[in-house]
Amino acid sequence: MQIRKIINLIEEKNAKLIVLLCHHNADPDAICSAYALSSLLKRLKPEVEVEIAAAQGASRLSKHLLNYIPASLVDDPRIEDADVLIILDTNTIQQLDDWVERVRNAKAPIIVIDHHASHPETERLATLVIADENASSTCEIIYGFYKEAKVKPHKDEALAIFLGIAFDTRHFILANSTTLKVAAELVDAGVNVQEAFKMLSLPMDPSERIARLKACQRAKLMKINDWIVALSHVSAFQASAARALISLGADLAVVAGQVDDAVRVSLRCTNEFHEKTGIHLGRDVAKPLGEYLHGMGGGHSISAGVNGVGDVEAALKKCIKILRRKLRE
Repeated sequence: MQIRKIINLIEEKNAKLIVLLCHHNADPDAICSAYALSSLLKRLKPEVEVEIAAAQGASRLSKHLLNYIPASLVDDPRIEDADVLIILDTNTIQQLDDWVERVRNAKAPIIVIDHHASHPETERLATLVIADENASSTCEIIYGFYKEAKVKPHKDEALAIFLGIAFDTRHFILANSTTLKVAAELVDAGVNVQEAFKMLSLPMDPSERIARLKACQRAKLMKINDWIVALSHVSAFQASAARALISLGADLAVVAGQVDDAVRVSLRCTNEFHEKTGIHLGRDVAKPLGEYLHGMGGGHSISAGVNGVGDVEAALKKCIKILRRKLRE
């Protein structure tokens, strides 16, 4: 039982403070899984204080969801004072931005809980890694902890888990039978599906819409083995821009952005591209690209991200080289 491993570590350290950390611009799966886990830990270990923080804060949608779930985030987590650190939905510690060195130097044991392929450096740092690529989301993994502990989620906890799963599966379009069964159990726990979907519907910010349009305007298209690949660059909202290019017809979209020497790259592809080529964007493309950019990369089979140092043009060229090599294999 995975939750038992976590509780054993908490008890072994006689933990008084547990700090939960989420990746930068934390999405609903990250924030909701952190809230659901913090609630479970408090129910199992009432004497423990739990803190939640997200590098550079939560995303716009996540902030909106905080109106519906009673989660509180701190701006400056007590990383150095923590007895246990838990990193959620975060494939590489580079996604913790300014907290990276603080986490590396922390004396507390580190637990990683994620549904992405685990990164080697993250594995080296962690005392315990709970990673399940078959799970739709980190929220689904946390729900598994509730079942292992035989704890029925309260309505707020069930709602948070449902919202995280719904977000990461694109309103269950990408859900498998296991995920749909979980969703049904959450509905039985009190979740109103129609209301939950309304919570996830937030008008797109004008700056995000402009970034998407700029990415389309700047896009360079190429065909590799009959696959349509779109490359572009914008200073912000790279992930959203990549999704937009996919929705317009690209099989694979790579959108980069640069601030000073820092480079971020978002990759998205269709299910068909992944299934027919066998290419896993997180493992096969983002990871080596992150190493090339002296940073880190990782993610899912059809969505991934990279943080590093360099320039946009070099990052995009290297990405295409990696893709061509993988497609030849």
